[in-house]
Amino acid sequence: MADNNELSNLEQLLDRIDRVAVADERVSVGRILEAIGLRSFGPIVLFAGLITLAPLIGDIPGVPTLFALLVILTAGQLLFRRQHIWLPGWITCRTMPQDKLRKGLKWMRGPASKIDRLTRPRLTALVEGPGLLVTSAACVVVALAMPAMEIVPFSANGGGAALTAFGVAMISRDGALALFALVTTAATLGIVLTNLM
Repeated sequence: MADNNELSNLEQLLDRIDRVAVADERVSVGRILEAIGLRSFGPIVLFAGLITLAPLIGDIPGVPTLFALLVILTAGQLLFRRQHIWLPGWITCRTMPQDKLRKGLKWMRGPASKIDRLTRPRLTALVEGPGLLVTSAACVVVALAMPAMEIVPFSANGGGAALTAFGVAMISRDGALALFALVTTAATLGIVLTNLM
């Protein structure tokens, strides 16, 4: 069972982002990351995936690549077992328009409740211990491919879906969802490579 500060599902993440989003016309990445927590990789991957996947936000040129960098930086620190994740100011100071962010969050509410009903702890070896390192490495692969995905139509959405699934899998300890994310990753990378060749 998660403590009061630890996220355990997708709707909790959306609630935290929404609470921060009402304050200003433009919402900084740093404010959102403070709200969702900088102690754990799962919520950050989930946040990056949701932003990349969301209509209006993820379609802004450069946004998928920015959040891919966020994933790469946090994954590297996870591998080195850092207790708190550090991010450079040029990432945390980036802002998004409040109206687009809140519209994207509203769009995600319906799918979030359905996803939360389906997830539960299972096949936890894939999201704990050595399995978590494999999952984290897969997130880095998706993130590294994100600049190419911005060139191939709709493939960034596949990358966002994979990161979202990995993030939900990590916070809900659902290894079956991590397997789904791995399949989504392979399919998306296959599409990107086919279109670039």
